[in-house]
Amino acid sequence: MKLIACTPERHAEAILAILNEAIVHSTALYDYQPRSMTQMVTWFETKRLHDWPVIGMEDEAGTLLGFASYGSFRHFPAYKYTAEHSVYVHQAHRGRGIGRALMQALIEAARAQGLHMLVGVIDSANDGSKHLHADLGFLHGGTLRQAGFKFGRWLDIDFYQLILDTPTNPVDG
Repeated sequence: MKLIACTPERHAEAILAILNEAIVHSTALYDYQPRSMTQMVTWFETKRLHDWPVIGMEDEAGTLLGFASYGSFRHFPAYKYTAEHSVYVHQAHRGRGIGRALMQALIEAARAQGLHMLVGVIDSANDGSKHLHADLGFLHGGTLRQAGFKFGRWLDIDFYQLILDTPTNPVDG
């Protein structure tokens, strides 16, 4: 397996399939409807415009096993050093350390870009993701009760945060 920088030309279809499986079958994403290829093109373009990474893990045959990325936490200037991240692993490849490797690469990318905090918003029932984040040094930052409604029930979300030792010289504005 190897870490790679995902491109829309090579990975959009595989990322779309991973995301849509999560939308349809889990509470990892609080969307109701599967996304379209048009939305995926826009997603990649937004990542490119903001220089946000899309890191993937491929097997020896070049099959995408999972991906991770981050983006804006909130759209106010003072949050410029904080990013909300996500990591998704193809359902057939979970439990093999792929999510951990992707998260470690994402943390390094955030440091390299001078971010100060990564925030994970995790469905409260997703113990695997919460344990992974805790193992990587993330701290539980709070729980929002009944923040979402999917599959006929209210869902709670947990915020996990990792404070980085960057940037070295933060500035206002």
